[in-house]
Amino acid sequence: MIIPTPDILNSPDPDISGSYFAIKRARKAAIDLAIQTNTAIVTTINGKIVRIPAAELIKQRQLRA
Repeated sequence: MIIPTPDILNSPDPDISGSYFAIKRARKAAIDLAIQTNTAIVTTINGKIVRIPAAELIKQRQLRA
């Protein structure tokens, strides 16, 4: 059973709502470092653990630009 989670951006607590943007900044910094050091990011996508190599991160970034 999947339990719905509330949107943290709508939290009355400013620390919780602000954490969303902190997580986004941390994600970007991790991707930048992985590209600079030619290493992979390990994350979950649809509940599965996935390893994304630096070359794929570069491709994804170019497609979004």
